[in-house]
Amino acid sequence: MTSAYASLVASLTPETILQKWPDITPLKMISGIPRSAGSDTSSMSSSREDQDLFNGHDEEQIRLMEELCIVLDYNDKPLGAGTKKLCHIMDNINQGLLHRAFSVFLFNERGELLLQQRADEKITFPQMWTNTCCSHPLCVPSELGVNVKSGAKDVNSLEVAVEGAKIAAQRKLDHELGIKIEDIPIENFTYLTRIHYKSASGDDSTSKWGEHEIDYILILKTKDDITIDANYNEVKDFKYVSAEELQEMFKDDKLVFTPWFKLICQTFLMKWWNNLNDLDQFKDDKVHRLL
Repeated sequence: MTSAYASLVASLTPETILQKWPDITPLKMISGIPRSAGSDTSSMSSSREDQDLFNGHDEEQIRLMEELCIVLDYNDKPLGAGTKKLCHIMDNINQGLLHRAFSVFLFNERGELLLQQRADEKITFPQMWTNTCCSHPLCVPSELGVNVKSGAKDVNSLEVAVEGAKIAAQRKLDHELGIKIEDIPIENFTYLTRIHYKSASGDDSTSKWGEHEIDYILILKTKDDITIDANYNEVKDFKYVSAEELQEMFKDDKLVFTPWFKLICQTFLMKWWNNLNDLDQFKDDKVHRLL
């Protein structure tokens, strides 16, 4: 059954989205590699709205809000670049603004899953436990999956988008957990599927921030001895867990988990976990709407 919100998002044409949010840079206007506007915090607007949104938040996390996410239509087609701030303001989300994300589930040789607890400094979903790494491909050619040299790849192709998500995942595993690229080569990532979900960061009625994403699910199997050098502005804690240990964590009322991680656990994770050596059976080209 399609929710009213899903119907709203589906009704937004690319033209409507670009008209509704004029701060989005249309894809056809992006040449080369667009850079983040957030090279320093002075680039942030000093408007009353920004003062209210960012009051009390960490300066580095505010700066990262100027990164350029990939704005999408309902069918996961890239439309252009929108700042992380624009894409995560709950007022915009409630009107249907959608962007691309990825979620990595890293398993060691013993079949244990690496979890992280998001840092206190995070503007969205702070202190919550979640999967290994969840973030956003940037609206740059490499993380759109486009071959910069030839320019020949179709930006609307799922295969191309998956390639971009994997490159973004390598970048963020290094940024958040200090895991070096040589320990996580592209060929070790397995793409499974996409989920589409929406969630407020906090109380639905009062939260200023949230997520509304088409999330690319990536499974990564690594050696036991990879080095983790966590960035504590991003990650408060991390740990490897077995499936049984994760189930026990879910029973602990003192622990809070990100909404997307709970959704994935409820719908897919245990099937994947039980079949880490036979993941091909779970691959699809669908977008699972969990709205």
